[in-house]
Amino acid sequence: MKKWKVLQRLSELGVVAVIRTKKAETAENVALACREAGLFAVEITFTILGADRVIRRLREEDAFGELIVGAGTVLDSETARIAILAGAQFVVSPGFDEETARLCNRYQIPYIPGCMSASEIIRAMECGSEVIKLFPGAAFDPSVIRALKGPLPQVSIMPSGGVDLDNVEDWIQNGADFVSVGSHLTAPAEKGDFRRVKELAAEYVERVQMARGKKGR
Repeated sequence: MKKWKVLQRLSELGVVAVIRTKKAETAENVALACREAGLFAVEITFTILGADRVIRRLREEDAFGELIVGAGTVLDSETARIAILAGAQFVVSPGFDEETARLCNRYQIPYIPGCMSASEIIRAMECGSEVIKLFPGAAFDPSVIRALKGPLPQVSIMPSGGVDLDNVEDWIQNGADFVSVGSHLTAPAEKGDFRRVKELAAEYVERVQMARGKKGR
């Protein structure tokens, strides 16, 4: 899938599940639970031992191409290349790394770096990043997106870290192009409760779509 198609699909879906678990098997089961709930964008973090194998298995097992599978917590270009060779369709970092940006551009893979300021956002955009991860989201009020898009209306922003069911609609209504959700969604999986993960995933999808409907009024 080409770079622009991946970004378009992420924007359409509205939610990316950040999967950070203790075991690779748990991560894979979380991704499958999300898929069953209609949350089709997942980010497998490289804090998981064997993250590249999880990415590869998810890509191979997704016969109908429903899932968009990305790599998260990518700190350098070496890790980005491992992720891309495993089949990652997008790459996410907690901060910005120019070498990672260059490598992702070389392979035409979306690179979504974490930024906290307008200066960081501008630098990332100049290096080819079309979507910026506002991280950590918990450090900001959702209205910060509206403020950033005043001077930077062309930037697409994905808040991450601190997004939950209580504020996800606020993020969307304040201009988030899509959101990234992590521990609140995946926590039940550590107890083996994948049914609850599925329920939460479905609720996130519903709330984002509801918020988009309100935004358009």
